[in-house]
Order: sequence, then structure tokens, then C-alpha cells
Amino acid sequence: MHYFVTGATGFIGRQLIPLLLARGGDVDVLVRPGSRARFDALRRRHDPGGRLNAVTGDIGAPGLAVSDEDRERLRGATLFHLAAVYTLTASAEDTTRANVDGTRHTVAFANDIGAARLHHASSIAIAGRFRGVFSEAMFAERQELDHPYFSTKYEAERIVREEATVPWRVYRPGIVVGSSQTGEADRVDGPYYAFKLIQTLRSEFPQWTPFVGPEGGALNLVPVDFVASAMDHIAHLEGLDSRAFHLVDPAPLSLGDTLNTFCRAAHAPEFALRFDRRMTRMIPGDTLKMVGSLAAVRRARQQILSRLGIPETALEYMDYPATFDATDAQAALHGSGISVPPLHDYAWKLWDFWERHLDPDLPTAHNIRRVAGAKVVVITGASSGIGRAVATALAGSGATVVGVARGVEKLEEMKAESEALGGTVHLHPTDLSDPAACRAMIESVLAEHGRVDVLINNAGRSIRRSVVDSLERFHDFERTMQLNYFGAIALIMAALPSMRESGSGHIINITSIGGQTYPPRFAAYVASKAALDAYSRCLSSEIAADGIALTTVHMPLVRTPMIAPTGIYKNFPTISPEEAAAMVVQAMITRPHEVSTRLGKFGELTQAVLPGLHNLIMSAAYNMLPDSGAQPTGDPDGADADAPVTPEGYALGMLMRGIHL
Repeated sequence: MHYFVTGATGFIGRQLIPLLLARGGDVDVLVRPGSRARFDALRRRHDPGGRLNAVTGDIGAPGLAVSDEDRERLRGATLFHLAAVYTLTASAEDTTRANVDGTRHTVAFANDIGAARLHHASSIAIAGRFRGVFSEAMFAERQELDHPYFSTKYEAERIVREEATVPWRVYRPGIVVGSSQTGEADRVDGPYYAFKLIQTLRSEFPQWTPFVGPEGGALNLVPVDFVASAMDHIAHLEGLDSRAFHLVDPAPLSLGDTLNTFCRAAHAPEFALRFDRRMTRMIPGDTLKMVGSLAAVRRARQQILSRLGIPETALEYMDYPATFDATDAQAALHGSGISVPPLHDYAWKLWDFWERHLDPDLPTAHNIRRVAGAKVVVITGASSGIGRAVATALAGSGATVVGVARGVEKLEEMKAESEALGGTVHLHPTDLSDPAACRAMIESVLAEHGRVDVLINNAGRSIRRSVVDSLERFHDFERTMQLNYFGAIALIMAALPSMRESGSGHIINITSIGGQTYPPRFAAYVASKAALDAYSRCLSSEIAADGIALTTVHMPLVRTPMIAPTGIYKNFPTISPEEAAAMVVQAMITRPHEVSTRLGKFGELTQAVLPGLHNLIMSAAYNMLPDSGAQPTGDPDGADADAPVTPEGYALGMLMRGIHL
């Protein structure tokens, strides 16, 4: 048998192709020029025998833009039309172009080549807002089609029914999720929109915490491998033409039960108390609509949904009011061994695959390009240490990196290193302890690039000296505050107007674990970073409604030139600049309010709950570790690179290894 498939490299297509190849015939697939790499990957995976062939074309063009030679070769082939837009978030224009125009061109092509049969992948979405039982024999039931996805899938099936002159069959899958065998999926939609919420609940609350959630109607989920197997089986049975088949779960779970099944798979808290959304009808008049239209409520809703990656449309259409009878499909599949497995049997596979491959917060190359591509990223302290590592990590992401530091020579080295990795770097040497120079630098960047999308305040000065030894060194505190605090806020205040005007932006302030643990001998440094922490907490709530995120990274001890003069740190747990850069890049992706280590959080908790104990611990550390040694020539901050390490200090360092993991 000879097959011709559109959408073969798509979600369902990749599952169907090996089943068709297993039947022994040749399989030709329509491939757009831009999808050739995906086809090659499909062929390498499933076709060692050379029976899978590419036909260059496009469903968006009349005649599918197929050559005359290929058209003749495809005469009499069995055509599977899978190509379509299957998401609620696509634009109306794109959805119409793919689902309506693409189907019309495919049906005309099937008629032209005299296809043995046309198999069309439709959807239960054609039922729209129909209430009640929707059977496989039903189609035009005056149902409400209030979304472009619903209306275009309905129109596509109508075209098949009314315009196909060859035998046809229609398949209406439920909400298609990943494989029940491997969990593999290629996109985030449908129930996957809830996964970030579930992950957040898991990370913030114990598993036994009860939550309130919706009960909802039936959420008809079907794994993609079931859909492909059912379609393949029914397509090769005789006597079933001009009919539709519901490829659905005959016993679907409710929305609430579905969410709890995924919560159990993720070891997250469950929605113990569930309410029926119909209860909202008991509220008189348009009260909910009026409350929801308030500007403050809309902004809060948008911020929450944006943080969780949930489109507004997904909430409006998270369950269907109809239930779907699948009598004909079940009869056709009887005895084949093909059935929908219970969700609880494979939910963990879906969750595992999503968390390993599809989580939009993973620091993958794709996600880094997604958040950094085409953005202007200003990095202070970019000539060495963390700043240089961040610039390198962003190389090849499509970001325009603006490197800022005082030393020109090391900035040039950073630029050469990043550009060798495919990065785009512009240098703005600046004395960041001078607020006027900071403002001028931002103005220069805005004039050159038009905007600042991400501002990473990384430059800093650290002084390790007790207050008692600093009584004659008031300038230590002035200089540290000037760079670590006043320089940073000068940059922020200069960049804010353009960020507010564009309605987006991200400010990342690199502060210190010292602002959580208050170690002795770092009063000047910790005070400057704590000031930036406090400033950030106040500012973040003021600019959230403007679409600007502000993240504070409480950085642990990092092996950078800033700590090199303090020899005792060689025995303490530190992270590399690359590991620190990964924390910053992760913050760019997730845009959290704060990034901390376990040790930092423990320090905060101890300080808040047992301040006396915290003070005793820090006092012991102060007396256990040596004072700074004599100043080497040219080191204005004091250093102890050669200071001996006491046995107590060495033991403390060994005890604390691994605390940043």
C-alpha cells in the first residue's frame, strides 16, 4: 500500500509513521523546505529501509505546491491529513491558514490524485460549547463555536464532508497528551499548563498541605500513542467510510481528579477541597465580572498567570461542557488490544518527561535563546569573575551583551572570548562608583541600542575587616557603599523609565549570602548589600504592574578575584564563576523574586527565630578565624593571602563543604 501523509513530523505524525511503515508499504510525507531537518531526523529514527520519502510542498499553497512528477507518483495513494494547528493560543490568522485553507488544499489534492481514501484528523473541538452527549454521528448541531480553534476545526471537517469526492473517514481525538509508554511530547498546552502551578506548590509546601481547587467537568485526555494506533487500525478496516470516530477516553476523569492525578505523580500537594464552578452562578448579577474588570484585579491576574505560564484562554476553555460517545470507535477497536490506559498508570511518565525536557524554566540552550534572544543585556563587573562568566554563558543566545567595568583591557579579553563563542558584545568602560558616570553610561546604551531589557548589577567591592580594626578607616564604608549601593541604584533609576515605557524589563541584583547570615568582619560589605536588598524589596512591588521583574540573587562565596587576597577562603566551600553564572541565567529564565542557597535560608531562619543562638555561632566564628594579615603593597583593602589557617578554621571549612548544593 502507498501512503501520503501531511503533518508527518508533527506530534501525532511521528507516532503514526512507524505504524504505517510496519505495514510494508511506501510512505511519502509532505515536507516544507524549512522542515527538512525534522524529516531527516524522522527517517533516521524509523526508516533504515529507505521506504520513507519526502515530497516538497506546503499545505498553505494550492495543489500543496507539489511538483507534477510527485503528483503523478502519488496517484491512488491513501492520504492521511494530520497537518493543523492544535493549540488554543495561536492567532486566528494562523489557525485559519492551517486548519481551513490547508484542509481545502489537501482535499482538492486528494480529489485530483484520486486518493484511495482520505483520512482526516479532526478534534472533539468541533463540538464547541455543545451541552450534553455528542455522538460520532453528530456534526452540525448549532453548537457555539466561540474560539478560532473550535470554528476552524469545525470548518475543516465540513470541507472534508462536503468537498471530498474520494472516500473519507474522520477521527476526532480528545485532548492529546504525551505517550503513555515514554511520556514524550513536543509542546506545552492543555493539562500541561497546570504543571508549573503543581511544581510551584511542590516546591513551596509540604505534600500533605490541602488546597482548594476546581472540580470541573470531564477532561478527556488521550495519549498520543493511543490516537495513532487507533487511527492506524480503523483506517485499515473495511466498510467504515463517510463516518467519524471519537478517539476518546470512554470514562474520563473530571478536571479536579485529573489535576490531583498529576499532583500525585509530582509528589505535590493535592486539591483536597474542590468546588463546582457552577456555584458562581449563585452570586447575584454581574458581581464577578465587575470585580474581574477592576484594573488592579486584572493586573494581579495577569502577573500570576504570566509567572505560571498559563494563557488566559486556557482558563476559559479548560474543560468541555459536552461528553463524547465513542460507540463506533470502540466497536472498531474491539479485539485489537488498543484502548486508553488509565491516566494514573502513565501520568508519572508525562510529568517526568515534562520536567526533564519541556519545563520552560530549564536552563537549556533553547530556553536561554527564548528569554535572551534579541535582548539588550547590561552586565556590570563584566571584565572578570561572575560578570564575565554570565557574558560567556549568553554567547550564542542572540542577546546583545553590554559589558561594563572600569578596566578596558580585561573587558576586551571578555569581548574576544564571548565573540569567539558566537556572542555579540559592546563595551562601555565606566567608573561605577560615580553615579553621574552610571547615568551617562545607561543614556549611551539607550542611544545606541534603544532599550535596556535586562540589567545585571554584578559589580561589587568586598572588604574583610572587623569594625574594631576600621575605626580609623571610615572611607572603607564610604567606598563600599558608593559602588555596591549608590552605583547600582543609579543604574536602576536611569534604566527604569525606558523599561516602564516598553512595559517589560528585568533587573537582577547580585547581593550576598552575607545579607542573610551577617558574618563578622564584613560589616562594610554586608551593609552595602543589605541596603540594596532593602531597596529592591521596596522597588519590586512598585514596578511589578509595569511588567518589570526584579530579582535579588543572594550569591554564596564564589572563586573570583574579589576573594583571592583572602587566603583562608581556600579552605571554605566556594562555587565557580560558571556555577554562579548559571544561577544568574536561571534567574533570567524564571524571573523569581529571590534566589538563595539552603545555607542562606537557614541563616535567615536562625536570625529570625533564634537570634541569640545566631549571635553565638557568629561570635564563635569570629574568634575562631584569624584577623587579616598585613597589607601587601598596592592592596588598599587589606589582605591575608599568606595568613596561616588555624586548625579550627580548617575544621570549620571542612564542616561546611557542600552547603551550597
